[in-house]
Amino acid sequence: MLNSSHAHAHHADVVIVGAGVSGLAAAHHLIAAGVTVIVLEGADDPGGRMATETVDGFRLDRIGQLLNTAATEPARTPGLEGLVLKPFAPGALVQSDGRTLRAGALTPARALTSGSLEQARIGAALARLAALPEERLLARPERTAHAALSSRSLGTTLRPLLAALLRDPGLTTSSRVADLALRTFARGRLAVPEGGAATLPGLLAAGLPPGTVRTGVRVRSVATNLVTTEEHGEFSCRSAILATGARAAAALLPGLRVPAFHQVTVIHHATGTPLPWDGSLLLDGDPDWPVAHTAVMSAVDPTRAPVGRSLVTTTVLGPPPPTRTVASRLARLYETATRDWELLAVHHTPEAVPAMPPPQDTRRPVRVLAGLYVCGDHRDTNTVEGALRSSRRATAAVLRDFGIPVPTAPEAALPVAA
Repeated sequence: MLNSSHAHAHHADVVIVGAGVSGLAAAHHLIAAGVTVIVLEGADDPGGRMATETVDGFRLDRIGQLLNTAATEPARTPGLEGLVLKPFAPGALVQSDGRTLRAGALTPARALTSGSLEQARIGAALARLAALPEERLLARPERTAHAALSSRSLGTTLRPLLAALLRDPGLTTSSRVADLALRTFARGRLAVPEGGAATLPGLLAAGLPPGTVRTGVRVRSVATNLVTTEEHGEFSCRSAILATGARAAAALLPGLRVPAFHQVTVIHHATGTPLPWDGSLLLDGDPDWPVAHTAVMSAVDPTRAPVGRSLVTTTVLGPPPPTRTVASRLARLYETATRDWELLAVHHTPEAVPAMPPPQDTRRPVRVLAGLYVCGDHRDTNTVEGALRSSRRATAAVLRDFGIPVPTAPEAALPVAA
């Protein structure tokens, strides 16, 4: 990677603004088609919101995005061949009203004495969604996820699951986006990248030719043939792609809509000794407590904690609550004392994910005009899968406008580590 302090005015077929997963993936797609690319990033490092920090040997994600083994875009993205997904235990545990159900798996949950009928109903509903073609889901009448869930009489258990998948505690998201999320959940297993979220953009950045990514470069304006920066001159091009977050994209291209956002807080605790856990994602179905979901991340991905210790990662869908309140709730959820747990970090991201209320086009246009394109999770579904798909759609539009055949990649899923 070329440090921006040595950058001068350059020309490339395409200049990409933003080195998050969308921008880095777009660079790979274009380079694979023989197009020259420069990626400009205002931060000191690539990766965007998929960031991981290391504290005392623990690897701590800032937002804690959940991936899925059934997602197809990672396998269709050049540069991610080395990505290893670490899956959670099948389904997800939902604790509500003093009982625990496992949603999305046939295996019985711990402490399951009643609720088998509800678990079977949930399994049947998820199986129906898994079998439906995506086009059928997108053709359904659209309303909020809350309204759709209420009509299906499955709210008690599926509400915390959907809130976790959508990162939307009020379930104001489009029912179509919600159905797509449940369909993917039902077809695979929730997972995280081995080594932390930053592994995914790290692989993409490392796989690009040296000098492709210029960090510390703040872009001032974008046109079809010229990208102007604040301190590093002008970059001429045949086309430009905006691959920033929604707010930054709208600042550079007036007229783009800035959506509302959902905020996320991720809290990391370390335990002095290993915590027995099966690698399940544990959802808190009690709305009176701030915890949305929690997991012993070191049981899912052992690389995230030093040997002999455990990393507990907890997600709150909102601002940071009092740490004592969280610790008290975790003691109940894990049925163990938490007073000796060490608080490693509290990461609050006010604009963690763009909101997607109805009406919502899950394939928003990526071509503004010939020579100017935009991609990111705000142009698709607000997930890593959506961000990667939007970059593939944007680069396909660029290639068509250049008169270059668009390569097709077969749908597949990445191999999953045991």
